[in-house]
Amino acid sequence: MHAKYELLVRGNSLSFKGGFFGLCNVALVTAADGTRVLFDTGHYCVRKGLINGLKDRGLAPTDIDLVFLSHLHFDHCQNLDLFKGVPVAVGKTEIEYARNPHPDDLFIPWKIHDLLADFELRVLPQRGIIAPGIEHFEVPGHTTGCQALRFAQEDGRRVVLAGDAIKYPKEVLAQVGDMCFGSTEDSRRSIAEICANTDIVVPGHFPEIFRRHGNWIWDEPPSIELILR
Repeated sequence: MHAKYELLVRGNSLSFKGGFFGLCNVALVTAADGTRVLFDTGHYCVRKGLINGLKDRGLAPTDIDLVFLSHLHFDHCQNLDLFKGVPVAVGKTEIEYARNPHPDDLFIPWKIHDLLADFELRVLPQRGIIAPGIEHFEVPGHTTGCQALRFAQEDGRRVVLAGDAIKYPKEVLAQVGDMCFGSTEDSRRSIAEICANTDIVVPGHFPEIFRRHGNWIWDEPPSIELILR
């Protein structure tokens, strides 16, 4: 079985003194049977872009069959309220982590558990099948309960939507994440699993990375169009 993905919102890793923009990749994954899975929802500043990304494809939020949250940081889940009535999948370990996050982790949204309670919640084990041909699996490190999706495209290339288990190419090259609220040891193991037998990695905050001639490369630089008004 195969699946395909499209980026509805393109992320980047831009930061500034005292903070960061927090724009993550939001992807629409379509399984072989037509099931539509939304990988993350982004945060408030991309609400219009997310809705427009769906509209450009003739879709509304109600046309999504399942929202998959890679983890519960604000920049990946705050637009969840746009998808009322759509089931939501999130890892059991991540739900537990978000109740008692690392003391330095400032990125769990206020009242996220109250928001999740408004949805049909599908609590995921460490790994399994989320739709025909689409595997979910736990990739701890950035948080203790991050999860990724893995599938093969029609052309045979193997894809992993990594979320923040891999935020940008530096972490593939170093084989460890640089913001670990879980552990660096877990991050190393997760990145190794993500990269093994994979042709395309979609990071949390960077364009797609491709394996080509044994090396990891990317075809486009991360960018953002800023409009002053």
